[in-house]
Amino acid sequence: MPGHLARRFQQIAVAVFLAEVEAAGFDLTPVQYAALAAIAANPSIDQITLAGLIAYDRTTITGVIDRLAQKGLVVRQASARDRRSRELLITAEGRRTLDAITPAVEAAQRLMVRGLSDAEARELVRLMQKAIAAGNELSRAPLREGASER
Repeated sequence: MPGHLARRFQQIAVAVFLAEVEAAGFDLTPVQYAALAAIAANPSIDQITLAGLIAYDRTTITGVIDRLAQKGLVVRQASARDRRSRELLITAEGRRTLDAITPAVEAAQRLMVRGLSDAEARELVRLMQKAIAAGNELSRAPLREGASER
């Protein structure tokens, strides 16, 4: 069944990601990595927009940002456009971490599909993107327009 296979692949993907990142000397979860990368690519993004960009629940993104801030990787600042909103910025340490962790993340991505040829891996990703796009609005945390899958 596709749901069971998706859950199993997610379990494997998280385990591989965590192992590779830890072996490289880092302490980031896949969601923390996705958030850090999105903040780096979108300086001054607000938390709600960030949640949509990485398809993460708006109410629990705060905890992800809290942990990134505690690690000194991001900072929150008051928005110049809307005082009720907080903007997120990557710190110099966050940028160094993102740059240094990239080889481990790339290794994890290759390891996740190690049983497939390059062509099969590309086809798997294409089919996953197609299925996700078709079911996006069924999710409790849909990917928002203009965002890309990480």
